[in-house]
Amino acid sequence: MKDSPSSATQASRNPLQRLRALWVQQQESRALKRGLPVRDRLDPSRSAGGVSVRSGFDQALLAMVMALVAMGVVMVYSASVALSESPKYANVSQNFFLMRHLLYVGLAVALGFAALQLPMAFWEKHAAKLFIFTLLLLMLVLIPFIGIRVNGSRRWLPMGLMNFQPSELAKLTMALYAASYMVRKMDVKEDFFKAVWPMAVATGFMGMLVLGQTDVGAFLVIVTVAMSILFLGGVNARMFFLMVAVVALCIGLFLAFDPVRSTRILAFMNPWDPQWERGKAWQLTNSLIAFGMGSWFGQGLGSSLEKLHWLPEAHTDFLFAVIGEELGLVGVVTIIVAYFWLVRRMVAIGRQAIQLDRVFSGLFAQGVAMWFGFQAFIHMGVNLGVLPTKGLTLPLMSYGGSALLLNALAVALVLRVDMENQQLMRRGVQ
Repeated sequence: MKDSPSSATQASRNPLQRLRALWVQQQESRALKRGLPVRDRLDPSRSAGGVSVRSGFDQALLAMVMALVAMGVVMVYSASVALSESPKYANVSQNFFLMRHLLYVGLAVALGFAALQLPMAFWEKHAAKLFIFTLLLLMLVLIPFIGIRVNGSRRWLPMGLMNFQPSELAKLTMALYAASYMVRKMDVKEDFFKAVWPMAVATGFMGMLVLGQTDVGAFLVIVTVAMSILFLGGVNARMFFLMVAVVALCIGLFLAFDPVRSTRILAFMNPWDPQWERGKAWQLTNSLIAFGMGSWFGQGLGSSLEKLHWLPEAHTDFLFAVIGEELGLVGVVTIIVAYFWLVRRMVAIGRQAIQLDRVFSGLFAQGVAMWFGFQAFIHMGVNLGVLPTKGLTLPLMSYGGSALLLNALAVALVLRVDMENQQLMRRGVQ
């Protein structure tokens, strides 16, 4: 019986392709003997999570981070250039916030470069110590003569060059601690009292300290990071959803017994009501006006009207509204797509690390992805009026020294995870 034309064509493949397939098969057999997974450096589709074998670190991820930071510098300057005309900032120049932000960017780059030199084993070893250190800072900031109160909230510690916000450090140390905790509890992850309950207590204690600073936004991010890592680490789904219900109940009770925040919820439900429009809903209504004025292509870079003392905190909590007004729907969609790509890339790096049996590194990278993605979602949702008003910066872009430094440190550690992934996989194909 004659072969079909298709089988004949397949049999007569290019000899180079056949040699290449034979080489890959040989390398895989050698790697299996060593107990290491192998990735074909010539075929990106064979890599885990869509991240191919390459030298160094993920350059595409770094490029995206640099683009967001650069865009943030431009938008922070645009949003803050008129603040010097406000009585609140009468003693600062037009370029004050720009120069400070550039200083923070420089410090962030230096910190990130230094962190990139340390192996992930170092962070896994010291995760618990860093977690305890963060708890001490969160308690310290609540002491009246130590913590600095700004706009009615005590959240900062004086550090000379800048005021440091421990709740930003808490997001990073929670990701580190939760990842290391899951590695240690992997054998009992189905047991509620041995696996979930201790982590719930630790998260709850840190959460209470953050809520003591009236920082609900940071509390939500910290809890989301912890619960995401527990879920990705394989905790029983029923226990996970039970934790979600308990957290939702606690937040509901907190809001119900806090008249300031319950009033914000009412203002959010009907921001154009005359009793809220010039009060609790002032930021929301002006943010919505900014997006409306931006239309499709925006008013033009630097041409926002809402930043001219109408929209409070335009350079921090409402930076996305300024982007919407000046760059329009096109700019808004571009930023959303950029964050979606960033989160997806970090998740892919984490998944690759887990497939290489580097569970701590993988869970940490995915925890950072949840942190950036959830915080960006909250920031954008608040600015768009989808979520109640809550002060959270846009990761990598908004003005703020503590946030930018810790964002850079987190990105550097994710790049370190990817570097170690590539090193391990290159050993597997040698």
